[in-house]
Amino acid sequence: MSFARRAAIVLAAATALTAGLAVPALAHVSIQPGSAEQGGFTKVAFRVPNERDNASTVKIEVSFPTDHPLAFVSVKPLPGWDVKVTEGKLPAPVKTEYGDLKEAVTKVVWSGGKINPGEFQEFEVSMGQLPKDVDSLVFPTKQTYSGGEVVDWADAPKPDGTEAEHPAPTLKLVPAVGGDGHGAASASPGAAPAAATPSVSTVAASSAGSDGTARVLGGAGLAVGVIGAILGFLGLRRRPSA
Repeated sequence: MSFARRAAIVLAAATALTAGLAVPALAHVSIQPGSAEQGGFTKVAFRVPNERDNASTVKIEVSFPTDHPLAFVSVKPLPGWDVKVTEGKLPAPVKTEYGDLKEAVTKVVWSGGKINPGEFQEFEVSMGQLPKDVDSLVFPTKQTYSGGEVVDWADAPKPDGTEAEHPAPTLKLVPAVGGDGHGAASASPGAAPAAATPSVSTVAASSAGSDGTARVLGGAGLAVGVIGAILGFLGLRRRPSA
């Protein structure tokens, strides 16, 4: 086998390795950024990639926690998509610094739009006040395709720490900088209403950051290293002995 042919085989194998490393990190619904400060307000984006080659994503349904409800939820308008915010009674009133919370947002549904194969979309939400007594909030999400398939992103993390097949988008909560719940990592909506009734309005929000790019670059770097090592080996084998 010629050196050029062997090099081509190595390059193809490394490309496949890169794809295998990058796709699992991106091919699921996630929340961006993945963390926020306890006790504060934040804006996030539910990032939804289309995983099918023969169907488009046409509906996204995000369930909000009722055990640690959020008093204030606002959604950013997304051209081409209709949004429906559902409020409901909580199983029991939850004490907040604004009073007892008896109702809260339980679900947000985006529909009427389309995420084509090979594309992704981000659905932005501003929310708070984030709880101070838990280290994460889980947002089970259902992704509906044009063919009728529904993918339920609701799996809890595995006991060994590895990612589940359909992990639920999870927002990690970290202690607030300075302990006031309004550090730089959170986006405060301003003066909070005095009433405890949940407020649902429409506001502008910028696109959230991503850790997906870093994962892809990390996988690509590993693949490049593999290519270099194998090509170096092949070069040594071609070198005539002294």
